[in-house]
Amino acid sequence: MLTLLYPGGVCPDRDRGGLDYVLVEAPDDLTSSGPRRPGRPRGSVASTTGATRDRITEIAIELFSTLGYHATSVSEIGERTGLRPGALYYHIKSKEDLLWEILESYTQEALAGARQVVAMDLTPIDKLNLLIDRHVRTIARHRREVLIQLRDADALTAEHNQKLQAMRQEVQRCWEDVLDEGQRAGDIARSNRTVANGLLGMLNSVPQWYHPGHGQDIDTIARELRAMVIDGLAR
Repeated sequence: MLTLLYPGGVCPDRDRGGLDYVLVEAPDDLTSSGPRRPGRPRGSVASTTGATRDRITEIAIELFSTLGYHATSVSEIGERTGLRPGALYYHIKSKEDLLWEILESYTQEALAGARQVVAMDLTPIDKLNLLIDRHVRTIARHRREVLIQLRDADALTAEHNQKLQAMRQEVQRCWEDVLDEGQRAGDIARSNRTVANGLLGMLNSVPQWYHPGHGQDIDTIARELRAMVIDGLAR
């Protein structure tokens, strides 16, 4: 759809001459003149844009996790979303930036959960149990994002990769803090970076073999993994 954009947002005086306006193509999802939805205020551009952005992200997650980041084209994302290339780039900066936002979002959720557990007034063993449970459930909810990270994180720019690694390292430090606390209290036999790395590596592999609706449910998986870790580490 073509729309007129006036400099400064003010309609110019035609008699003044010069450049009065520019003609640009605006995204269809922002310029639609379709019927209003019940209860939706007129001109609700922000909500429309947000819904479209969420749809783009969901489709990108699906395509990246099934086809792979490198095998997914921007045009395919746009086609599945129902947007032309010009309209799609209104919502995203680039395909790589979309990948970064997907990985950042789920990693931030995992980090927030780990920070909360570390700050709780619990015994080290209870904290470790809760860390395992929360982490397993988080990566189960975001199993597609985890698979994308395992396969395509190397497609991130150096800047984005550095930020992602910093968040992942902070998650690991949370686990190391709980293990160290347990060792000092005499509840946990050993604590070092290798132990924390091994635990997180094992838990992060769950999305590779866990399929919702098939086999064990996530409650059973979380319970079995908690028992295995605690039995192996507790004094």
